[in-house]
Amino acid sequence: MDGACSGVVAARIEALTFRMEMNDGTVGYWSGTRRWTLTRLCQDGHPILRQCGEIIDRFDLREVWPKRKNASQSVVDMNSIRWLLLIVLVLIGSVYGGPLDDEYAAQRRRMVRTIDADVKATSARLGEPGLEARVLAAMGSVPRHEFVPSGLRHLAYANRPLPIGYGQTISQPYIVAVMTALLDVDNQDIVLEVGTGSGYQAAVLAELVQRVYSIEIIPELAQLTQKQLRRLGYDNIETRVGDGYYGWEEHAPFDAIIVTAAASHIPPPLLRQLKPTGRMVIPVGGPFLTQQLMLVHKTAEGRVKMRQVLPVAFVPLKGKH
Repeated sequence: MDGACSGVVAARIEALTFRMEMNDGTVGYWSGTRRWTLTRLCQDGHPILRQCGEIIDRFDLREVWPKRKNASQSVVDMNSIRWLLLIVLVLIGSVYGGPLDDEYAAQRRRMVRTIDADVKATSARLGEPGLEARVLAAMGSVPRHEFVPSGLRHLAYANRPLPIGYGQTISQPYIVAVMTALLDVDNQDIVLEVGTGSGYQAAVLAELVQRVYSIEIIPELAQLTQKQLRRLGYDNIETRVGDGYYGWEEHAPFDAIIVTAAASHIPPPLLRQLKPTGRMVIPVGGPFLTQQLMLVHKTAEGRVKMRQVLPVAFVPLKGKH
């Protein structure tokens, strides 16, 4: 097993055992605002490692590792567990071969570099000199290949949109990054997404915010995406089937709203469900006309300000509106 793989495994064990020490044996740890289990940490690794993670995730180590009265003894015990797990995972890698790191990791890094360069090249139009590091980190951590059809995985990290079936597309990574950045969210925000699609945009946002509520109008696509998001461990994303034009009143108001299909106008229900000081990013325009990506800002007094950001091309927003 090479040094790079060993480093990856060691880093994952460190993350795991940190949570164990801090929470008396619970397997997993918190990143931002949601729980990352060992399964989630290893979902981009070797299948055997993934299976190992799923097994360990079912354990509560408090049942097999008694709590010590002596705090220093407890630390020694946790160190023992750390090394034991590291040895097990190293042996797995040695026996079964193959890199433990994501085979798509290099492609993802290249994609992030391309996005960063493109954003800087269009900074005058965007009104920003570049993307924040946390947005780039979110783009670099979400496995885009899991959100495209299997036959298109070789194109997953190309900076272009791809078809996902049902007449829908997964947006170009550059556009996903720009729309995410324009929302200017933080880890306490609640976000509404109109147009779940493959779930990729929601997954990127889930890395940055407390919760994402996402609406998809195509039932078959919504069902597939919901299963995929659950499989990948995105437990801070809630989806439902519905007409996104009318928003999601039960969970309003929202700190930010993102619309991933082009509307002929900005839906009034979405404006009402946007918090004061909140932001909305939405493409506006007809399918055969020039569409503009619009940034909508609601002031603290409730006034609405808008500006055009970029010419774009999105599938039309469906519904009976």
